[in-house]
Amino acid sequence: MIIDIHGHTNAPPSLYAYKAGLMASKGAHGRGNPGLNEEAMANTVKNHLANNLDKVGTDVQFLSPRPFQLMHSEKPEKIVHYWVQANNDAIAMSVKLAPTRYRGVAGLPQCAGVPITNTFEEIDRCINDLGFVGIMINPDPYEGGGTPTPGMGDEYWYPLYEKMVQLDIPALIHSASCKDPWDTYSNYFITTETRCIISMVASQTFDKFPNLKIIVSHGGGAVPYQVGRYRAFFGRHFESSGGFDAQLKKFYFDTVLYNPEAIELLVRIVGSDRCMYGTENPGTGSYRDPGSGKMLDDLKPVIEGIGSLSDQDKKNIFENVPKKVFPRYKP
Repeated sequence: MIIDIHGHTNAPPSLYAYKAGLMASKGAHGRGNPGLNEEAMANTVKNHLANNLDKVGTDVQFLSPRPFQLMHSEKPEKIVHYWVQANNDAIAMSVKLAPTRYRGVAGLPQCAGVPITNTFEEIDRCINDLGFVGIMINPDPYEGGGTPTPGMGDEYWYPLYEKMVQLDIPALIHSASCKDPWDTYSNYFITTETRCIISMVASQTFDKFPNLKIIVSHGGGAVPYQVGRYRAFFGRHFESSGGFDAQLKKFYFDTVLYNPEAIELLVRIVGSDRCMYGTENPGTGSYRDPGSGKMLDDLKPVIEGIGSLSDQDKKNIFENVPKKVFPRYKP
């Protein structure tokens, strides 16, 4: 079985027209109607299955909202809630229309400068009522706007970690939009994901929450590829407990890297028992490589072609680890 734990939803144009209305009115006219219904979603789901799953051999894809659309830094807070709820509703409809092919990963209505507990009502709705299997966390709700967000090892996040452990759900760490004029969208992702790992290692978050399940998108930012520097920096702090590598292996990682060399190095550093197949399809990798003629996010044959990976490694990545990390996923 091929399980893609990092996919993003497609939705009909009415959903994005709804966002434009919220941005223009700032919620002055109330929640409004995103125009979502099963009839409107049916064609979108049909196309998504044909082009994003069937064509590349994916059996099941876990859908989360398109992160760059989530507008966590916008004000007032209520429009962020309206918008995120509408995205999660679109995902729930996709799962209902294709229950053997999709599962939901909930976007959170995170708002800059607001306690993380303000996301709990939507978490409960998505997990308990809609049957989603996990959540997606944006480590920087300010979206690179210049105001620093507490690192993910900070106590600011502890109530969310407690809730995740209570519900036994994992979180996919995934940045949203980037408003930093001196940065680029992809580099901003790499930076925030790197900071997530380093902050949590420095604060020894997993000692406080040993059952916490954190999946760092895009192969873990820069960390596995600069691991020598982090070994040196953290060496004396973790000598008695296996060094920095032992701390790194408390995280999980996806394979959204788009080149075999990086995926091979990731597995070599953290082990196939910490890696899960992901494509971010549709997303950044939905680009045709002019050299090969293939889409960069067509990663199944890339992983299958890495000679250093055993059959067990590949089974771990494609199936075993996702089933372990997402216990609410029932085939």
